[in-house]
Amino acid sequence: MIDGPYFVLTVLGVLGTALVAGVFCGFSTFVMRGLATLPPAQGVAAMNAINVAAVTPPFMVVFLGSALVCAVIAVVTFVLWPDEGTVELLVGSALYLFGSFGLTMVANVPRNDALLRMDPGTSEAAAYWPVYVREWTMWNHVRTAASAGAAVAYLLALT
Repeated sequence: MIDGPYFVLTVLGVLGTALVAGVFCGFSTFVMRGLATLPPAQGVAAMNAINVAAVTPPFMVVFLGSALVCAVIAVVTFVLWPDEGTVELLVGSALYLFGSFGLTMVANVPRNDALLRMDPGTSEAAAYWPVYVREWTMWNHVRTAASAGAAVAYLLALT
């Protein structure tokens, strides 16, 4: 069984990735659905406000901190190559680093940036809004599953 500082690191990995999965799940299951029912100008303005509020310390500590913990777990696992939990630890790290953090950078953030450049009341924003909601939510489903999968993998490594 994993013990000592490695145990603490893995527990932090479980907690961080599970918290991020919860935030993403909330967006996928009700926030985006609620925003999609608004008139485009209101939906765009609301999502832009959410995107600005998201990059504040409370969420960023959890989101970026989890990425750091996952990277450290991966490096330590490669260096120590423990007798138990190796596969689960590496899978958990890969799921979060690529499926959650990496996907955020290549799929969700560019869409957020494009939306932020639009004036909510324009026809351009109105035309982009349904596309944005559909694509952003699809990628958010993947981020949710990847973050939850990482938490489960880390939890399995502890057993």
